[in-house]
Amino acid sequence: MSQERVGVQGGPMDSILAQWRRERPDLDTSVMAVCGDLWRAADRVRDGVAANLAGDDLDFAGFDVLLTLRRQGKGQALSPSGLAQDMMISTAAMTNRLDRLQKRGLIERQADPADRRALRIVLTEAGFALADRIVVGHVAAEERLMSALSGEERAELRRLLAKIG
Repeated sequence: MSQERVGVQGGPMDSILAQWRRERPDLDTSVMAVCGDLWRAADRVRDGVAANLAGDDLDFAGFDVLLTLRRQGKGQALSPSGLAQDMMISTAAMTNRLDRLQKRGLIERQADPADRRALRIVLTEAGFALADRIVVGHVAAEERLMSALSGEERAELRRLLAKIG
């Protein structure tokens, strides 16, 4: 891996900005550097998390479902629509994710005792154990990725990112 850091003076992003200044001096393209740095940072984080999941044959979609259910507590369930809402995805996308996890024996669809027409999604023992194990590796992977930032810098980064919209 190259030691050259994106966004550092003289780095690749500065070269791109210099080219735009030459070709379109009428535009302030500095926002491109910010967005480019965000995209590249997101790619590095995504790659780091994906590497943590590879050994368990789990994709981001399944990972997200397992951890969303796990943080509800042991034996707790969510409806498919509640799960989709918590994960900010469509219910159609949720169905596909749930099908894959159910085939692996990681989740169960249960009739809701309050409404037999409705379903609840709950982790199986295997799903709970997997979620408990992968969250440890996930936090460790993210800690490695963020190790260059102090606690104050992490808080500031969160504050700044929250302003983007």
